[in-house]
Amino acid sequence: MRNIRLFNVLPKIPQKLQFLETLADNVWWCWNKEAIALFRYIDLDLWKDCKSNPKILLKRAGQKRLEELSEDPTFLKQLEEVREKFQAEVEKPEKEKKNSSGNNCIAYFSLEHGLHESIRLYSGGLGILAGDHLKSASELELPMVGVGLLYRQGYFRQTIDKEGWQNEHYPDNNIEHMPLSRARDADGGEIMVSLRLADQVVHAIVWQMKVGNVKLYLLDTEIPENSPDMRSITWRLYGGDKKMRLHQELLLGIAGHQALVKLGYEPKVCHINEGHAAFISLARISHLIETKDIDYNTAIQIAWRTNIFTTHTPVPAGNEVFDIDLLRPYLEALQEDLHLDPARILRWGLPPDSGEDIREFSMTILGLRMANYSNGVSKLHGQVARNMWAHLWPDKPKDEVPIKHVTNGVHVRSWVSRRNQELYDRYLSPGWEHFIDNETICSEIDRIPDTLLWQVHQMEKADLVHSTRSAITKQLSNLNATEKEKRSVHNCLDPYALTIGFARRFATYKRATLLLSDKERLANLLKSEDKPVQFIFAGKAHPADEKGKSFIHEIIQFAKEYGVSHRVVFLEDYDIRIARTMVHGVDVWLNNPERPKEASGTSGMKVAINGGINCSILDGWWAEAYCPECGWAIPSRDDVYDEQYRNVIEAQALFNILENEIIPCYYSRKTGEMPAEWIAKIKESLKMALYNFSSNRMVYEYKNHFYAPALEAYDKLTASKCKYAKELAQVKQTYYEKLGNVNIGIPQIIEDISHVYVNDKITVRLEVYLDGLDPEQVDVELYYGPVDPTNQVISSNTAKMNIIEDKSKGNYLYEAQVDCQMAGRFGVTARLTPAGNIWDNHIPNFVVWSD
Repeated sequence: MRNIRLFNVLPKIPQKLQFLETLADNVWWCWNKEAIALFRYIDLDLWKDCKSNPKILLKRAGQKRLEELSEDPTFLKQLEEVREKFQAEVEKPEKEKKNSSGNNCIAYFSLEHGLHESIRLYSGGLGILAGDHLKSASELELPMVGVGLLYRQGYFRQTIDKEGWQNEHYPDNNIEHMPLSRARDADGGEIMVSLRLADQVVHAIVWQMKVGNVKLYLLDTEIPENSPDMRSITWRLYGGDKKMRLHQELLLGIAGHQALVKLGYEPKVCHINEGHAAFISLARISHLIETKDIDYNTAIQIAWRTNIFTTHTPVPAGNEVFDIDLLRPYLEALQEDLHLDPARILRWGLPPDSGEDIREFSMTILGLRMANYSNGVSKLHGQVARNMWAHLWPDKPKDEVPIKHVTNGVHVRSWVSRRNQELYDRYLSPGWEHFIDNETICSEIDRIPDTLLWQVHQMEKADLVHSTRSAITKQLSNLNATEKEKRSVHNCLDPYALTIGFARRFATYKRATLLLSDKERLANLLKSEDKPVQFIFAGKAHPADEKGKSFIHEIIQFAKEYGVSHRVVFLEDYDIRIARTMVHGVDVWLNNPERPKEASGTSGMKVAINGGINCSILDGWWAEAYCPECGWAIPSRDDVYDEQYRNVIEAQALFNILENEIIPCYYSRKTGEMPAEWIAKIKESLKMALYNFSSNRMVYEYKNHFYAPALEAYDKLTASKCKYAKELAQVKQTYYEKLGNVNIGIPQIIEDISHVYVNDKITVRLEVYLDGLDPEQVDVELYYGPVDPTNQVISSNTAKMNIIEDKSKGNYLYEAQVDCQMAGRFGVTARLTPAGNIWDNHIPNFVVWSD
């Protein structure tokens, strides 16, 4: 049909209910149980049919029902209570931020955001972590804005065919059903941004989504002004080829920053969430050059010292790289707009001293190089990242590589079940879901009656079983199953059986099929009548990951072949809704990745805050969370490099834990119907998770360790026409010119080292040639410690050396003493670095070692 004029018919919301529209337009509702209860009250069946989307609910509720609610005193009372809470948590902080923040804008850039299942702008853990980050930033009232892309199709939808193979579908997102409005500038005009992409120009409009008192801005290229290939940039998340990924990441970083500027923001700090967003640094440098009237070197100092970069995975597939020949024409097209030399930018994405044979530009290296603050997402991942990227700081010992860690957390109010929240509200101090004192929460959790804790968990598990049966029935109906096959679902899963969940991306290193390495042993567990065990699996394999898809197929085929389909189920199209149901109701959460490839993992945290218990390889967050009282640790064999043999060893270890510890513990009912030892573990797991692994704690750490010092640095660097930044740029140039000529002599020990004993002191001296550098500009220090069989220092200590003689012509004699506090074989050398620590994180690092 031609010449169709489109128009919207909006619901006529009664005056008394106007706040419902405000509520539906802010994602805040999805982490507030009282707000959710309001929407459920309107029409519970319709709420479920609308997939918990309040925008759709208000359109479909019907005028008669809305008029009834406007005269319903119970509903109006609840509405007013939610309005007061909304005003306190959203509207009041918004006003205070406008009045007092001094434009302390922290910009958080991420390629995906997972906020709610009705807002399909995420694929998995990275996006959900980003969503939780923004929610906690709202609760902590940080002056943060988020930047991302508005995907018209998002990540794929998954169906499973009769043979157990994954199929991918890309239905359109209906943005009319999302809480979106066009972003406007100070004059009220809708903004549009443009970006050169090689020989084309892409235009993007900007949408605003409210996440509590934080705004998330989303770029959208699906507009008539673009050619078809430019319009497709924001169709699919992680879709298309490398060229498409490059387009998305350039749009996010460069046009995303442009959008913030047009909206009136002056980002003082930028948080780069994974390498996908690292092009933001190019935009920042260009903007600073233009607006501050400074040169390139000065702009670098400001941008670098106020950027934060978070790396989320050690797996190569998660560290984006682009072929240099693909990237170069895009940088050349942007040269005039960015005021940056393409050849220089290309070097930023390469390791120091790279040869001509390096043909890939690393977005992770760009992120690390352009951020003074960088971190992994768990304590172990921080260590892994330091080892993985140590070559970027070739003159630093690995334990000094400046990649810190901030362990991920989960947004408690989003992930705790309604029943559990009501139980915790009853027995824990007000504000328990926020960052509170550890000792207090531990003692209060012990006060929760075992009976109530167990009853709530059993009800959550019953809901899980019910929803799983409904999902399996729907899956079978879509496959045109027989009535007999559909009726068999009534026997699927037992609400009283030990229920183990495994749900995550079906990446091969996560080893979803580890237990299938011994199918007979697994089948025996599943067929037990007196101590039944059942598994619920869910997860998506990347469309290009055939091995991951084969894992899904293998699980489903195993259940059929061994006659355990009632004990092993696979839920298709894993998303936030399925995840929430699973983490609310499982008894045990299984996680068995190849250590140390799991950077963090957050699903186990969500289980723990809901009364489930973790059984996991000691990887990611579990490596620092585990204790025998709160869960189980699967022994791993990191020293075995034969993948198949390692899988067998670790699978057998997991079977032993299941058979000898988990199953007996769950079914031990010595004093009645409740498993006392199991409930004790639940409480210890709760204590561990509620305090240590909330996203409020996580964002609080980002604030203290990174955001606050970076904000302070920005103000100092830009004050008095960027005077300090200009000085640093000159100092940096001086170090570049001089350090190559600096020479540190061989350390000389004054005492007789043939008879050195514990608690003795030795004096070390050495000559240093500074080539015109002022001694105040450098630090000279001893570097010493125990040595390995190759005489390399393995556990380092440092001692500052002091000048004891000016030997003229730039030569100085330095001295320091070393306390010999333990016996063994030791080594000592010396190094020179810039004075203080403000250059410690720089790439390349400024350091000269004893020659």
